[in-house]
Amino acid sequence: MEKSFKFVGFLLLVGCLLFNGHVRAQRLKDGWLGRQVYRIFNDTASAAAKSFTVYPTFGYAPETGIELGASALQLFRAKNDTLNRLSELQAFAFFTFKAQYGLWLDNAVYGDKDRWFFLGRTRIQRFPLFYYGIGPHTENANHAVVDAFSIAFKQRILRKISKDFFVGPEIDFQQLTGVSFNRPSTSGPTLPLGANGSLNLGLGAALVYDNRHNVLNVRKGFFGELSFLNYSPSLASDYRFSSINLDIRSFHALNKRNTFSWQFFGNFVQGDPPFNQLALMGGDMLMRGYYQGRYRDKNMLASQVEFRMLPFAFSKRVGGVLFGSVATVGPTIDQLHFSNLKWSGGFGLRYLLFPNKDIYIRLDIGFTQEGAGFYIFNGEAF
Repeated sequence: MEKSFKFVGFLLLVGCLLFNGHVRAQRLKDGWLGRQVYRIFNDTASAAAKSFTVYPTFGYAPETGIELGASALQLFRAKNDTLNRLSELQAFAFFTFKAQYGLWLDNAVYGDKDRWFFLGRTRIQRFPLFYYGIGPHTENANHAVVDAFSIAFKQRILRKISKDFFVGPEIDFQQLTGVSFNRPSTSGPTLPLGANGSLNLGLGAALVYDNRHNVLNVRKGFFGELSFLNYSPSLASDYRFSSINLDIRSFHALNKRNTFSWQFFGNFVQGDPPFNQLALMGGDMLMRGYYQGRYRDKNMLASQVEFRMLPFAFSKRVGGVLFGSVATVGPTIDQLHFSNLKWSGGFGLRYLLFPNKDIYIRLDIGFTQEGAGFYIFNGEAF
């Protein structure tokens, strides 16, 4: 879905991005829909107050046709205390005229004084996936289209052990059913492990350092996570494998408006994972411009940098970013060669959705050697 042309259903957002937010939304305040539109462009909620916004989305992709949906965003702080970190709950639901549908849920919830930290995401969808094969040298033109119903649930329950340090259990459940591979020809990618579907439950633990105060738009801070997950038949999994994930992010405020940020990411899988649980390159957060899973293998290293201008010097609510990233995949760690590095880069526009909470809607365009990808989401990519 990352390659679909996703636009906010009403075109007022584009108008605000182009014309510095000078819309006459005051006239729309009558009625529930009008209040939602007005809130998007004129939110005045205090930094401590809860905020809830709903807006429609529209998209199109060759594999799905027309896509209609809605997004909801809930922002709050524990006990409405501005000294507590900003928590967010996001939901996105969609359907297409080809009987495809999905529900996405994301959460980053901090308890009072950071005693607890809940970080997770859920994906429930029937949606076609592109499968290009495994490894760093797969062909772009000769991919298979995989139709399946998938459930993916991942949650970390973290307890603060000292200032900005958290530790706790992690669970990952992934199920793929009703799988069908539509290969363009007999020369297309061979059927991988898990081609008939699979159910895998992973249990593990995560160690996190996090001193960010606003996870949707970090101006200054550091985030580091090291986690381990183990999947085995004794845990009701169809396959036996394990994964180690390393995620390091650093954010540096250059001045009141501008931020330079970087991220280093590693995903290392051992054993016999199904194709949908290999390390996947691409998507809306890392290597933007590539379809998520354009390249996949047991191991991946990736890095990205981003320069944020939030907002522009000449505007109060419109900003922009420049970003670039590199990544490589391989069957073993010693086969993560620099000669197989893929690159992506691009730019984006931002609209300040919640001024008192410093939250922007992002529109990113990522370019690669193989084309471009377009994304609209709440909050920054990392």
